[in-house]
Amino acid sequence: MISVILIILAYLYGSIPFALVIGRLFYKTDVRNYGSGNLGGTNTGRVLGKKAGFAVIVLDASKALLVMLLTKYFCSEFSLNEDLPYLCALFCVIGHCYPIFANFKGGKAVSTAIGYFFAVDPLGAVLALVVFFIVLKISKYVSLSSVLASLSVLLAVPFLDISLTGKLVTAAIILLLVYRHRENLKRVKQGTESKISWM
Repeated sequence: MISVILIILAYLYGSIPFALVIGRLFYKTDVRNYGSGNLGGTNTGRVLGKKAGFAVIVLDASKALLVMLLTKYFCSEFSLNEDLPYLCALFCVIGHCYPIFANFKGGKAVSTAIGYFFAVDPLGAVLALVVFFIVLKISKYVSLSSVLASLSVLLAVPFLDISLTGKLVTAAIILLLVYRHRENLKRVKQGTESKISWM
C-alpha cells in the first residue's frame, strides 16, 4: 500500500507545471499561449526571459531527483522493494509529460530526465550535459541536443551499476523523451525548427 501511495504521489509531483505556475504567479502570463506552447524551461525562457526559464529548468530537474532520494529513504525506513525509486521516478516523468493539473499536456521531460540521471549516475549526467552543449554549440537546436545527449546515456545503460529494473526504467525515460521530441525532429529535418541565438 505504501508503494502504491508513493507512486501516485510521484506522478502528482511530476504533474506540477512549474512553467505555468511561475508564468501566472510572477508574470501574469500563460506560457502555453506563446512560443511553442510547451510547458518547459526552453519555451518559458523564450517567452518570459532567462531567469524564468532557468527557474523552471531547476524546478523541473528537481522532480525526479527528489522523488528518487525520498523514495530511497522510505525504502530503507519501511523495508520496501529497492526498485521502487525507479518506478516512482518513471511515474514522475510521466506526470511531467502528461500532467493531470494541466489537461495532460506537459513538458518534454528534458530537465526532469537530467534530474533522474543525476540521481542514478552523476558522472553519466555530467557527460550527457557535455554532449548536450557540444551539439547545441554546433547545431543551435535545443531539441536535437536534448535527444542526442539522452541517446548517449541510452548507450551507457547496459554498463550502469544498477538493477535490471533501473536499466529498463532509464531506457523507458529516454525513449519517452525522444518520443516527445518527434515533431521537433521533423522540423529539424525540414530546417524549420527554432534555433537559439545566445550561444
